[in-house]
Amino acid sequence: MGQMRDETGLGKCAANYVPLTPLSHLKRAARVFAGREALVYGTLRRTYADYHMRVSQLASALVKAGVTPGDVVATVLPNIPAQSEAAFAVPACGAVLNTINTRLDPATVAYILDHGEAKLALVDSQFLPMVMKAVDLMDGPAPLIIEVPDDQAGVPGLGAQQDYEDFLTSGDPDFTWIMPEDEWESLALNYTSGTTGKPKGAVYHHRGAYLMTMGTPISWELPLFLRYLQIVPLFHCNGWNHTWMLPALGGTAICCRDITAANIYDAIADESVTHFGGAPIVLNMIVNAKKRRDFSHVVKLFTAGAPPAPATLTAIGKLGFDVKQVYGLTETYGHVTECIWDPDWNDLSGDEQATIKARQGVAFPMVEDVTVVDEQMEQVPMDGTTQGEIVMRGNPVMKGYLKNPAATEQAFKGGYFHSEDLAVQHADGMMQISDRAKDIIISGGENISSVEVEGALMHHPAVNLCAVVAKPDETWGEVPCAFVELKEGAQANEAEIIAFLRNRLAGFKTPKAVVFQELPKTSTGKIQKFELRNLAKLPSRT
Repeated sequence: MGQMRDETGLGKCAANYVPLTPLSHLKRAARVFAGREALVYGTLRRTYADYHMRVSQLASALVKAGVTPGDVVATVLPNIPAQSEAAFAVPACGAVLNTINTRLDPATVAYILDHGEAKLALVDSQFLPMVMKAVDLMDGPAPLIIEVPDDQAGVPGLGAQQDYEDFLTSGDPDFTWIMPEDEWESLALNYTSGTTGKPKGAVYHHRGAYLMTMGTPISWELPLFLRYLQIVPLFHCNGWNHTWMLPALGGTAICCRDITAANIYDAIADESVTHFGGAPIVLNMIVNAKKRRDFSHVVKLFTAGAPPAPATLTAIGKLGFDVKQVYGLTETYGHVTECIWDPDWNDLSGDEQATIKARQGVAFPMVEDVTVVDEQMEQVPMDGTTQGEIVMRGNPVMKGYLKNPAATEQAFKGGYFHSEDLAVQHADGMMQISDRAKDIIISGGENISSVEVEGALMHHPAVNLCAVVAKPDETWGEVPCAFVELKEGAQANEAEIIAFLRNRLAGFKTPKAVVFQELPKTSTGKIQKFELRNLAKLPSRT
């Protein structure tokens, strides 16, 4: 279809076809931007030539350690240079990168290491004790652990595992990268936050990531040599693919281990940061900072993770930040919609502008289609009131869930990826999330499964029934709030319940409030969570 009648000699060959991969960006940058700053972290400065050499050494060291194409290499690292190096080095040896959330509990990390069959793991010294507990809980063979100390942050090595720099020097700086033969080859494995219990492993391919790195500069109007502050966790959608994108622009990645308002302002003032991304919690940090640093340039930022409050957008706009709302999921490599600004809106009041900026917007240029549909997969009326589900199709959609064909088939039903996020669509096509399906709680940009928390709660001997919903929080956007119905004659208090859950869940998943009451139910016994969500919004009771 669509071919000319005579295509003799018009086939693919080495001269006219190369599989798309973000690895190509760093290979080019090592030549074109060799002397420019690629990575900055405290007093550490690395050029693109250095960056490429270390990536090559790491890729070679991984091969010498027994990593073969298709193997999984995990990382448990904050936003430090080693995480950026791994982003390129792991696929450069043909392996699949699995960046693991540093905030997870040992049991969940053990599940991920087992499920992904990680061959090797790079682990920051701060998180090494937690990972070793996870290793003890694994059912399958344990990965080789390489410890990554952080001298810049004063996090010394514990010495029980092989040191990262020693491991790196075992590699060949002239190692020939193993480039993908097919752009559909797996590049990364990213686990969801377990919105239905066990986390699912979304598999990315080289083509999707490459197109993310090309579409983002168009939408964000990115210049050459931007200075990008790594606020988005690199374990979350691989930092929205921005690490893979920066070499294409000769940009500088300014690493940020601890995300605080002081560190953000210092980076802007001292390192001339021009761009960064972050969840609404980061915006709140900036707005509510007790101390600020002066800067004379406009700083542009993407925000995603939960709809930001219009009041927050208004306040941060007055501080020298230009905010754009984007939206996406782990399964879509990160952001796939954007709130494109219409110059006609410049005459609106500040509050009206902020309300529009809080919308999730329209499809990025690298995405084929994103829209809102009803249960029959029909387009909902674009009236700003009719709810439906956000669905999308295009290259930046995962290959599927690892070892879970049933969930993959369900997610791709009807030829679109189903986000399970409920939204309305306005007359101009702009989408706006109105609710979260399956009662997902988004705390600090991380998804929390109410089902998982409820499951942990039911282990308490005094709990008869429970339900967990989102409670608004000034710092985190949302936090879990537990409603508990006790067994007859049983007793428990809030502190006891929270302490019980801290031993079973990651800290950020533990409810910050517990309310004891009879739970509202339908005639069939189903708990009416919408009533509990309304109660959670009320001021705390004494």
